[in-house]
Amino acid sequence: MNVPVTPFAPAETLRAALAGLLDGLPPRQAAQAVDRLIANYRGRTPTDAPVLRDRSDVVAYAAYRMPATFEAVRSALDALAEAAPAGWAPDSHVDVGGGTGAATWAVAATWEGERPVTVLDWAEPALALGRELAASYEPLRSVAWQRSRIGSALTIESTDLVTVSYVLGELTEDGRRAVMDAAASAARSAVVIVEPGTPDGYARVIEARDRLIAAGFRIAAPCPHSAACPIAPGTDWCHFSARVSRSSLHRQVKGGSLAYEDEKFSYVAAVRFPAVPAPARVVRRPQIRKGQVLLDLCAADETLHRETVTKRHGTLYRAARDADWGDAWPPSSPD
Repeated sequence: MNVPVTPFAPAETLRAALAGLLDGLPPRQAAQAVDRLIANYRGRTPTDAPVLRDRSDVVAYAAYRMPATFEAVRSALDALAEAAPAGWAPDSHVDVGGGTGAATWAVAATWEGERPVTVLDWAEPALALGRELAASYEPLRSVAWQRSRIGSALTIESTDLVTVSYVLGELTEDGRRAVMDAAASAARSAVVIVEPGTPDGYARVIEARDRLIAAGFRIAAPCPHSAACPIAPGTDWCHFSARVSRSSLHRQVKGGSLAYEDEKFSYVAAVRFPAVPAPARVVRRPQIRKGQVLLDLCAADETLHRETVTKRHGTLYRAARDADWGDAWPPSSPD
């Protein structure tokens, strides 16, 4: 590697590259493209053809969606890294349905160093733009951008890590199963699935989770165990939140003046190696009240329960006040 990598370099470089994309693209045209693509690209109708049709579509959608996808995938990867043995990092990576490569950037932000990376997608304009963006960050310049049909015909070469982010909702039921089977067969170490934090997205993650466990994987995150999810079907859904800086395009499309928004996502990280999942996971925003913090937890004993941490718990209380939705609990060191 010719340049030093810090955990923040990929994120900063990606933001700058995405800002540069919109130069020369009329704001109204970009906003209209995003409106149309939001309505169709992540809709409920499975498709067997790419929806991103040309460069203007891809530029608008990448500028609008890549930061959120990046932050959601990075959050999932951070949880995987915490559960993995000390010093573990993937030695190769395949990003299925990766489009412009948000998950590839997230992997680079999580683990230092270069590794063989292949992005598979069926939209050539997305792959071309992904290649262009990656050229701005030296550790990603050797990424292979490969056109591939994502679905029943998918094949994946053996690799250490497979990511599948914001893809399963675009596929038929048979297509989802085929993609998960291909990912499970190809991944020597880990598979990470990320979907929108909606009831439907959670249902797809649970389906993938069950399929990965059946293929011999164990769950590293977010679940503290590899048993059945304790949420009764149809009563609730497990999801988390990642904070995303809003660009001017975000504000144009959504209105409002906030400098950020929260991306809701569901995920599962499954591994073939010995992992140490969190003892419990905070599955709702902590409720901070006078002298106490209420934590909703998914625990290693396969239950969902609420834990009340009060001032008499000392350092644990201070840790609870700092705890965030999605964090492991208790922290490894509450000091």
